[in-house]
Amino acid sequence: MAETLMLPGSAEEVAAIQSVGKRRALERAQQSPFWQRRLADVVIDMSRLDEPDEWARIPILTKEELRTLPVDAFYSDFCIADRKRTSEYWRSGGSTGKPLLYPRTRTDLSYAMAGFRRVYACAGVGSGDMVHISLPLGIHPAGHMCARAAECEGAAVMWAGAGNAAPSLMQLDLIRTFRPSVWVGMSSYAIHLANLAAAEGFRLADCGIHTVICTAEPLSGAKRAKLSDLWGAKVYDSIGMTEMMMMGAETAPDSGFRIWSDFVFPEVVDPATHRPVAPGEEGLLVVTSLSTNEATPFLRWNTGDVVRLTPAEEAGPLSDGEGGIDGRFAHFPVMRHAHRTAGFFKVRGVNIGHTDFEDMMFSERGIADFRVEVIAEEGRDVLRIHLEASNGTDPAELADTLSARVRRVFEVSPELVWCEHGSIAKAFESSVKATRFVDLRS
Repeated sequence: MAETLMLPGSAEEVAAIQSVGKRRALERAQQSPFWQRRLADVVIDMSRLDEPDEWARIPILTKEELRTLPVDAFYSDFCIADRKRTSEYWRSGGSTGKPLLYPRTRTDLSYAMAGFRRVYACAGVGSGDMVHISLPLGIHPAGHMCARAAECEGAAVMWAGAGNAAPSLMQLDLIRTFRPSVWVGMSSYAIHLANLAAAEGFRLADCGIHTVICTAEPLSGAKRAKLSDLWGAKVYDSIGMTEMMMMGAETAPDSGFRIWSDFVFPEVVDPATHRPVAPGEEGLLVVTSLSTNEATPFLRWNTGDVVRLTPAEEAGPLSDGEGGIDGRFAHFPVMRHAHRTAGFFKVRGVNIGHTDFEDMMFSERGIADFRVEVIAEEGRDVLRIHLEASNGTDPAELADTLSARVRRVFEVSPELVWCEHGSIAKAFESSVKATRFVDLRS
């Protein structure tokens, strides 16, 4: 089945695919009234698109610009495929703003399926494995595509869905009964299932799962370590976005994402000047679809992610120390997240990064789960932390230690609210993305 991964055989082949793909992406965008207006005063030499300065003439597209379009105008002015050519619709997966439904053609889906299948190939999942899917199986595509892709790779699949489709206790019963070798879902839900299993008197680490594949939300180092301990498994991460596809995955835990640069064209630019940064330097991720663009011409899409991108030739060998990593992915660059541009609270003049806060919380062994709110109370910002204590942890003892640590690291005194086991993650069960950090100030 290897040929259906559509993998390029060399760096030169990747470059050739990008050259053709960028020209095709721009030609398709020029069919869109939205892009015709945006490019009306821009002179672009189609024969020079491989030159960074020429490509940079295309203005970067932001979520805010797209959201100014009324829904009808999005489909009539931005999209370029009519219903006859459309095979299915993908719900946008962002946690803010009104979601859109992106049309996908049959050709789009063939490339998208290859992107999802590569995730399993990177993790060494295939025939003989059983994959338990705990992603939502509604109108968001990730769950369906992950399940279909696992089947295409020869694995057996349990289409469990998220907790709103199969309640968490049922999921645990399925895992104990069928003992899958691979679990796929969001990291927050993985922590919830492990905590719930502990409350039921058993450990997921004893249920035969050797591989956990996460997606759809950031996976910090502390959260990865916690998951690996709770599940007794290797924890892999993957990255995708509905505007593009599943566009990258780790070939070894915490090795960085190999980005499918034959399917998408990634750029890392300075957030202020939009000029390219040097390889390996931190900057804003901008991507162009080279493959899933028959209906939605996403050119130079501002993802809002701050990343570092290392060229394939500088990324080092593909190995997890045990060998067996598929070297066919060596032609792709490696990307690491720095943080999301919107991923912080400003509380009493202090910037609190969500990733930094999450790392601190999950490094505390006495904390099973948490959720953070910022509220305005009598004209004063309050950082309220909802907490679940791990089994055997005294909340009173942990409260003093945690409050002091938050004050020391973030210079803000928190308000702690202790919750019953499993109550925090119930809100995550039906969400496309977990809202662990919520700003409730009006």
